[in-house]
Amino acid sequence: MPNRFDVHKRRLAFIWRRHARLAKRASRHPWAVPVFVFLGLFILTLGAYLIINPGHASQAPGPKLVIIHHDGVQQIVPSIEPTVGALLSKLHIVLHQGDVVQPSLATPINQYDFRINIYRAVPVEIVNNGSDTFTFSAASTPRAIATQAGLKLNPADYVQTVPTTNFLKQGAIGEQVVVYPATPVDLNLYGTPLVIYTHAKTVADLIKLENIHLLSSDQLSPSPNTPIAPNLQIAIVRHGLKVSSVTQTIPMPVDTVYDDSLAYGTSAIQQQGSAGQEVTTYQENTINGAVVSQTPIQTIVTVPPVTEIVDEGINLSGIKGDMALAGIPPSDYTFADYIITNESGWCPTKWQGEYGYCPPAFTQLYASDAEVGYGLCQSTPPDKMAAFGSDWATNPITQLEWCNWYADTRYGGWANAYAHWVYYRNW
Repeated sequence: MPNRFDVHKRRLAFIWRRHARLAKRASRHPWAVPVFVFLGLFILTLGAYLIINPGHASQAPGPKLVIIHHDGVQQIVPSIEPTVGALLSKLHIVLHQGDVVQPSLATPINQYDFRINIYRAVPVEIVNNGSDTFTFSAASTPRAIATQAGLKLNPADYVQTVPTTNFLKQGAIGEQVVVYPATPVDLNLYGTPLVIYTHAKTVADLIKLENIHLLSSDQLSPSPNTPIAPNLQIAIVRHGLKVSSVTQTIPMPVDTVYDDSLAYGTSAIQQQGSAGQEVTTYQENTINGAVVSQTPIQTIVTVPPVTEIVDEGINLSGIKGDMALAGIPPSDYTFADYIITNESGWCPTKWQGEYGYCPPAFTQLYASDAEVGYGLCQSTPPDKMAAFGSDWATNPITQLEWCNWYADTRYGGWANAYAHWVYYRNW
């Protein structure tokens, strides 16, 4: 008598032969090959998509609320446009010469209550080296206005705003921006050739402005009272001196303005800055012809740095909209809002015990943060949130995902977490 294994084996063989005959018949149909190819490609494409986008196949980005200030009105619109520029184009909001958009047109719209400010240009007269240029600008600093108008400014140039005092004579109905160009001078300092730009009137003024210390034995050419002229050759000679020079970069200064009219995490540059350059001349001290030490003699700033002025958005209202993106159900919004408001004030970069404004970036305040809370829900230690993303220190969605998990795991949900929080606060 055959055993169970033999019976099962014959049954599988029968089923296999039956399916093979059916497949052979189907392959003779004229549409068989195209249909099989289509199904195969569809399955491969779907599989590849699911591998590349695990867990996101059914998610579609929802509209985000955008607040636009322009032309004296506030416009609130829901939008799925990816960038500021795309949304303004969709709304047919036209930008004219000199208009300023904050944040920039390329900025992603990545949170709710996203804020866009449009500043309309006004007439401006630019006076540069005796010539007048009339333009339109909404830039906020004189240097930014001149740069926006296409002027090539030297970092040493002075740029100031002055009021229009005589409309009929000046022909300007707005503000007047005056450029005071610096004069290039060729300075040979103890054998080191330098090109500097100066606002000095005479050689003596230049020596004083550059803080050059002359010895009684030093030779200066031309004489101190010589007027400064473009490309004037100035030489300072100290006999018997062997020198070397080192050029160093002066870091660009940054002036940060915290702006509540911009969404947290966005920024706008009011004025482009640049790094400077300085040259230090050293006296080489030698013994038997070998340099044994160097003594600094003089440091000259050949290119002054220009301060970059940056608006940093600090309005936190948009981060609350990220609760949906983090998987927090609408029924729990009130509980989550209450807890996070009291824990961090909805600031994703706040440390425990830190008060005042919301820092625009993550800063390591403590050598050891194992017992210090951080972020929206004051995770202790902060790096517990790393399980939800490497951007845990700055991304509010990553932090909210951790908050949601913690509320469920520790308390059984946001409602219980809220009850626990209120009970112990009133204890």
